[in-house]
Amino acid sequence: MRDAAWLGPGDAMDLYAFDTAIGAQHGALLVGIDEAGRGPLAGPVVAAAVQLDLSAPIEGIDDSKKLSASRREVLYDVITARAPAWAVASASPEEIDRHNILQASLLAMHRALAQIRKAWSLALIDGNTPIGALHPVQQRCIVDGDAKSASIAAASILAKVTRDRMMIEYDKRYPHYDFARHKGYATPQHRRKILEHGLCAIHRRSFCGKLVSQTSLAFGGAEERIN
Repeated sequence: MRDAAWLGPGDAMDLYAFDTAIGAQHGALLVGIDEAGRGPLAGPVVAAAVQLDLSAPIEGIDDSKKLSASRREVLYDVITARAPAWAVASASPEEIDRHNILQASLLAMHRALAQIRKAWSLALIDGNTPIGALHPVQQRCIVDGDAKSASIAAASILAKVTRDRMMIEYDKRYPHYDFARHKGYATPQHRRKILEHGLCAIHRRSFCGKLVSQTSLAFGGAEERIN
């Protein structure tokens, strides 16, 4: 594991103060939950649940979107080594198409939370939509929570790093699409690749409607050529 001191100063203390105040107010043991990958055209949506030791802050924790890829990797190592409990889970492209991206995201969040074996009493969820499978008293939605809560920020880092690693592995299986570079997001390069090769098995059909109409390959031979 790389030295956490490398991370330098950040806003982690403010994020920890936020969680400490909520925990004290509600007498709660907290778990932060966040997801990565709502917007891409391809790949799963990945969620993470993290229970931090609020008495021993991890320096540098922040919203994953504010961090470089290399810093996220460092923090991933530190969080997974020091968090009392953490878990990641996903919902597949097929589940995204079947349920819609919001419901698939909530499904992934619930799956991650279900893997937490340490005692907890309140889940802090990034966003404004509660997890339907949880009782309301067990959860609190926090808009922009990854920029406010240390627990949610830690979850955002684990979810983002895990999903990026998954997309790098998918790049080896589907090399025509350069997933390692754009991670499935709707970049001009990715759109061109879809027009050239059609959709592969991890593309979200419900996200690719306009592109599907522009190529006869959209549901055709690309998968057979690559698999």
